[in-house]
Amino acid sequence: MSTYSPVELEQLGFKNIGNNVHISRKASFYGIERISIGSHVRIDDFCVISAGNGGIYLGNYIHIAVHSTIIGAGAVRLADYCNISARVSIYSSNDDYSGEFMTNPMIDPLYTNVQHEPVTLEKHVVIGAGSVVLPGVTIKEGSAVGALSLVNNSLPSWGVYAGQPVKFRKKRNQGLLQKEQAFIATVGGKF
Repeated sequence: MSTYSPVELEQLGFKNIGNNVHISRKASFYGIERISIGSHVRIDDFCVISAGNGGIYLGNYIHIAVHSTIIGAGAVRLADYCNISARVSIYSSNDDYSGEFMTNPMIDPLYTNVQHEPVTLEKHVVIGAGSVVLPGVTIKEGSAVGALSLVNNSLPSWGVYAGQPVKFRKKRNQGLLQKEQAFIATVGGKF
């Protein structure tokens, strides 16, 4: 994967950019001035990150895998240690499909009824390959979403969820919190 150099990343025009950031030259960014990226972040080939007025905020130690998208006018926040698997789509905007309004971004907003709601993924959230996260969702700390899932409602912390729409499957072990503390100690708390 060919990535931008630190100097090139600074020149791209992100709102904020941290250290040790690896972004593929094949990733696409829109509204880049509304995108903040923490430190130790990797964004792979063919990802599309499109920030509307709400902005997109990526914390530290985040990976966004190949062919994933984060799109919408509502704010999207990914806290530290989130992992987004391949082909995941996160949306903070949604058209009105009732038939009372027209859809698609080429139509004047006077004739559409697009809803914008924030999306938040708290620390240690993992989203499995091919999953879709819809507007208005908050996934609480430590929750994991299985592959090919539809997340259309907020999820409590420390659970494993899967399905279309997602359902609780089992509790997730919190042992990784001890690993986090050990990890922070080894890096001296540096982000």
